[in-house]
Amino acid sequence: PLCSLKREMRNLSEECNLEPVTVSMAYVYFEKLVLQGKLNKQNRKLCAGACVLLAAKISSDLRKHEVKHLIDKLEERFRFNRRDLIAFEFTVLVALELALYLPENQVLPHYRRLTQQS
Repeated sequence: PLCSLKREMRNLSEECNLEPVTVSMAYVYFEKLVLQGKLNKQNRKLCAGACVLLAAKISSDLRKHEVKHLIDKLEERFRFNRRDLIAFEFTVLVALELALYLPENQVLPHYRRLTQQS
């Protein structure tokens, strides 16, 4: 199911015109949460959504309405409530120890895979 979640993250990101590098960052955040054992059946969609949202906010200059559009899409695709997403975004930030700027070597493998697929 994690692969299908990542596929959802990618599809949604493409629909919202996010750059492959943004998706790659979201993947790295997501995998870090998995490795920390933070994911469970209840929160995995919120985790995925929060990772996409954080990556989008940090890596690109999303305008306010674009962030709102992204949140709408996340809410619709992953079927959760935006209030839960916003709250969970902070939980994810803490779990990642606020380290949202990632070293290139963590992002590149995902980036290469994504750009070869498209």
